[in-house]
Amino acid sequence: MIFPLFNASSFWNYKETCDLAGARYPAAPLGLITVAALLPQNWEIRLVNRNTEHLSDDDLGWADLVMTGGMLPQRNDALHLIELCRGLGKPVVIGGPDVTSSPALYSAANFQVLGEAEEIMGDFIAAWNGGATEGVFEAPMGKTDVTRSPLPRFDLLKLDQYLHVGIQFSRGCPFSCEFCDIIELYGRVPRTKTNEQVLAELDALYALGYRGHVDFVDDNLIGNKKALKKFLPELKSWQEKKKFPFEFSTEASINLADDTDLLRGLSETNFFAVFIGIESPDTDTLVMAQKKQNTRRSLQQSVEKIYEAGIFVNAGFIVGFDSEKNSVAAGMIACIEDTAIPVCMVGLLYALPTTQLTRRLLAEGRLFSGSEQTQSGDQCTAGLNFETKRPRRDVLNDYRTVLKGIYDPAAYFDRVRRLGRMLRRERGHKMIRGDLRSFFRLVFRIHRAGPGTAGQFWRMMLDCARHNPKALPYVVMTSALYLHLGPFARQVVGEIDQEISDVDAGRWHAPPIVQQPAEPAFMPA
Repeated sequence: MIFPLFNASSFWNYKETCDLAGARYPAAPLGLITVAALLPQNWEIRLVNRNTEHLSDDDLGWADLVMTGGMLPQRNDALHLIELCRGLGKPVVIGGPDVTSSPALYSAANFQVLGEAEEIMGDFIAAWNGGATEGVFEAPMGKTDVTRSPLPRFDLLKLDQYLHVGIQFSRGCPFSCEFCDIIELYGRVPRTKTNEQVLAELDALYALGYRGHVDFVDDNLIGNKKALKKFLPELKSWQEKKKFPFEFSTEASINLADDTDLLRGLSETNFFAVFIGIESPDTDTLVMAQKKQNTRRSLQQSVEKIYEAGIFVNAGFIVGFDSEKNSVAAGMIACIEDTAIPVCMVGLLYALPTTQLTRRLLAEGRLFSGSEQTQSGDQCTAGLNFETKRPRRDVLNDYRTVLKGIYDPAAYFDRVRRLGRMLRRERGHKMIRGDLRSFFRLVFRIHRAGPGTAGQFWRMMLDCARHNPKALPYVVMTSALYLHLGPFARQVVGEIDQEISDVDAGRWHAPPIVQQPAEPAFMPA
């Protein structure tokens, strides 16, 4: 089993931050170790994560079968792996969300597993045992009973290579955002595992000696609030019995802030961070993008409520929506500053395969052709794969303005300072091996991170120590992320500056438009 490389130019490649903690990559490949648990027990399995270790000729020579796959930013390496395996005469199976969305791009693989693996791995195994040399196995979308999902093979992981390990409680999201492919891949009815399943996964991690950060990888943990509220008391009891070995993070929608009981439950079970897709502070944009759940409340008050529960917010923002009439940079910067969210993934709008947005742009004759063939980065560096309503230069200029503004050291560490004052942690951070070493590495590198950065860092630290010392470990975490985010933002700004220069000089030419909405090879129900 080979986990492909993520493209280097990605917001999510926290290499500097990983190095502080002695890790090699942020997250472990939960999908592959779940698939591994679905395979026959007598199959011998090797897992090679190309983001953390070298794939050797001996690995490939040993294998009878290679299984790989992943997400859009892993596409280039996944295609390379297929070509490599075919050249060596090794049968290769490809699965995961990207092949599910764009199967035609992976036609060189011997086998394709489309959709959720629990539903169809038995069919693939039967075909393989029967001597099949190729095939396509497709699961009905959003129908898999996740209570049948097996305990992931955590034992295959080299746990010390990662900043955190993931587990999953639910799949699917009840909302219908136009640009999002989660509802296309996993449906709008969130399906949850049993409480016993999830606790068994935590037991397995605990038994392996793992301690520290566990990420609930759900696309919206609160998609099924009723089920989550039944689970949290049992999770709290488990944590208390084990003396709180884990701190949790997750992803949720902003309406989390509406439910005081749910926030308290997350706080009591030791959740410390949540990623929220805010996308835009503009109401018209949110309505057009079908993200109306963000329009029914004050974003600033909602984020403050989450901070008061002891959970800090990371957020996603997007530039390039059709509804943008004039410059959006000032409003987006103001929203980020008002909410005091330090870590913001700001990207250019990208029309993902199979989404409502892509289908609309196809119908309007505005989608660029060829953008689906390669993927060099993520939406930070490879967005706007369509003809924009506003002049492209204006969209790009807004984007660079936002990045420069929010990742200026003074602006970033001032948001961290205000976060440190507002974060009401009832439970302190439990020190684990390597924490002190990581802190001293952080201090050393902050002093080399550019003019003014060290001074801003120490002013923030002293302010937090004076006003809210329980928040210190979490402002340190957020500061460590700046070692990646600051340089990455400057890199992206440089690339956008070049594209703006090309537009001004007439060197940028729009790719051909897809003229006919082709019937996709795969369309979710």
